[in-house]
Amino acid sequence: MTKEILFVLLNDFADWEGAYIAPSLSCGVEPGSERKYVVKTVTVTKDPVMSCGGFKVLPDYCIDDIPVDYAGVVLIGGTRWFTPEAEQIVPLVKDAIQNEKLVAGICNASVFLGMHGFLNEVKHTSNALEYLKAFAGMNYKGESLYIDEPAVRDGNMVTANGLFPLEFTREILYALEADTSKKIEKSYRMYKTGVWEAPEAE
Repeated sequence: MTKEILFVLLNDFADWEGAYIAPSLSCGVEPGSERKYVVKTVTVTKDPVMSCGGFKVLPDYCIDDIPVDYAGVVLIGGTRWFTPEAEQIVPLVKDAIQNEKLVAGICNASVFLGMHGFLNEVKHTSNALEYLKAFAGMNYKGESLYIDEPAVRDGNMVTANGLFPLEFTREILYALEADTSKKIEKSYRMYKTGVWEAPEAE
């Protein structure tokens, strides 16, 4: 039975930041491989949201009707993570952390995690340490745990710079144990280099 991964989308969300992880979860890490997860979209209300590139998304859930048995939360970056609208996502993130579910945030969504103290006790990254400190404010006290890498995974928490959606995808796949490390790395190389590697003989 597939488990639901919730993609949280606010208006003006960044199209590319979820573009690799969504099909890797919903279709399997590589064609024909086991599919353990399905992607569902969440917004603050049930109204459609528009990406910064102009794609309109009709959400599966609003913040008030999320099922309790979801497997993780992926916060897709964009320009609205510093607004009152985003504050309504805080209880969902708290619930996921308390129940040891995946929490992943990229670009400004990683800053949002820092704003609310969610990065103070885990290794993490963002668009740059100075950027994170400038926008996260006084609640961010995790500077000593900041790692200047494209994406960082610490337990169930994954964070990434907004320019590295492939690395974000790879760390989420590992955190969810979506497939073998061999297949995860092969998929990463394929998207990174544009070279398809034939399946190995069993």
